[in-house]
Parts: sequence; structure tokens; C-alpha cells
Amino acid sequence: MNVFHHSRFANAADLATRKRSAGHTVSICIPTLDEAATIGGIVATIRRELMDAAPLVDEILVIDSGSTDGTRELAARAGATVHISADISPELGTFRGKGENLWKALRVARGDLICYIDGDIANFHPRFVTGLVGPLLHDPGTGYVKAFYERPLDHSRGFRPTGGGRVSEILVRPLLSLFYPELTRFLQPLSGEYAARRELLESLAFPTGYGVEIAHLIDISRDHAPSLTAQTDLDQRHHRNRTDTELGRMAFAILQVILRRLQRDHKLTLADTLSHLHRTWQFDGTQITEQTAAIPEPERPPWKSIKTIETPTEQTESRSIGSAHP
Repeated sequence: MNVFHHSRFANAADLATRKRSAGHTVSICIPTLDEAATIGGIVATIRRELMDAAPLVDEILVIDSGSTDGTRELAARAGATVHISADISPELGTFRGKGENLWKALRVARGDLICYIDGDIANFHPRFVTGLVGPLLHDPGTGYVKAFYERPLDHSRGFRPTGGGRVSEILVRPLLSLFYPELTRFLQPLSGEYAARRELLESLAFPTGYGVEIAHLIDISRDHAPSLTAQTDLDQRHHRNRTDTELGRMAFAILQVILRRLQRDHKLTLADTLSHLHRTWQFDGTQITEQTAAIPEPERPPWKSIKTIETPTEQTESRSIGSAHP
């Protein structure tokens, strides 16, 4: 697996020339839920630097889970085409979750190169796109490019240079070390920034929540040669920190996805059906109260297995929120 630094692909004009010569199109897909603080800046930067200044990106799609803070309006005003996830292929039903949005994005995106970007990046820079799309344009044999970076931890006295990525290091890396050691070479296995060829993405199942990224790594590793994957150092990523409760629910979803694949891959046998109920507690100083949340983490099948769908241009165009730009 090749490892790059984003600076190797900093020339967006050169990447745009390579894209045009090879006949590729690039779609940026951003899943959102209440990201008003950051989404406008992300979209505006991509449009200014990677569409207007250099024609690398062909479309910016925001796939939203039902934000109530103005995320959709801000994204459209900045130049994105915005879709509500539930409105995309409604005949297939809907789930609320990041993985669902990523899966639905493939239904409406026109590009053959797909770049996923999280909507909460506070220090967004064009490198988050060029560093991921660049390896795909330089090497036709590369199919999937994962980001890694330092994840500073925000606290009352400012940023600590490390400390983010707690679920990766406390849960996922130990499990990969035990059962999928070949995947420990990915420095940020849960990073939400990656680019891939559409054909590959359409061959993958998509857990509908936070288990989607680790599912992709396990499934790609099982079915493809290591040379298909690459990773790029994007330096640092700043984003809002999750609470312990949020991290616990994220870990619970991811653990279900990993356990299902461990059983599928004959690495362990589950004696019983997994519970979908996450249990924790809250202490208010006088009383301990149990808190529960149902987190089933269902999975969407590969798009290529869904035979009776229209072409993307025939579906959802009239139901998108639209864009403030032509």
C-alpha cells in the first residue's frame, strides 16, 4: 500500500488536466446533520479553489439527515447541490445515519471518482480533496485512498496535539490487531475522508451508521489486493469533540459491524444474536439512572446488486434542495 503526503498533489490545475485527459468526473459528497458552523466554509472553499480556480471538482453534493440549524440552506447558498437523504430512492426506505447518507450519495452523484468529506471539519483546506483524489488520478491501479492526520483534542486551555480518535485507538485498533492485523497499517481506520472509484464503492455493503468506514476496509481487504489501497497524510484535522455518550454509541455500532464480519470470515462464532440495545448510565449527584438507546446498525447492500433502478439523472433531481450556483 502506498503512503503519500498531500503536498505531492497540491497542484490542483495539474490534477484537473489529468482528470480531463482520462475522461474522469469528480463528485464531492458530504453527509451532514446540523453542521451549520462549518458546512458553508467547506463548500465555499471547494467551489472557489477546486471548481472556479481549477476545474478539478465537477459537483458538490450535500446529503442531509434532516438538519434543523440551517445546514441545508447554508450549503446551497455556498454552491452545493443539497439532497435530503430520505428523499433519495424513497422506494428503498430510509435510515438515519452517516452510512445511509454515503450510500444514498452514490444514487445521485454523477462522478466516477467519489470523494467523501465529513461536514464538521473546522480547518478545511483544499488538501482534503486534492490529497485524496490525487492518487486516483496518478495511478489507475489505485482504487481507494484513505486519509490520516493528527487529531488535536480541544479542551478548555486550547488544543492538545493528540488525543482525538479515541474510538480508533481504544476499540478498533486492538480488534484489528487481534483479528485483521493487515489493516493496522491504516493510521486512521475510521477517518471520514476518503476517495474511491465508483465501481469499487458500488460493490460494497454500507452499514447505515458509524460502522461504514471499518466495514469498507475489512471488505476491501478480503476481496482485493493491498495494492488497490493507499493513504494520504493530510497533516491535521480539527473538528468538534464528541461526548463520552456519543463516543460510546459510535463504538457500539462499530463493534456490531466488526463482530458480524468476524463471524462471516470464520474468525469467531457468536453463541447468540447480538443485542441492538446500548446501555449506559447517568449520575446526577444523588441518583443513578440507566439510559438505553436502540442502535441496530443495519446494512445497505451493494448498489450493483440492486438491479431495477433508474439511472441517476432520472431520479431525485426535482426533489433536491438545489444550488445557489449554476
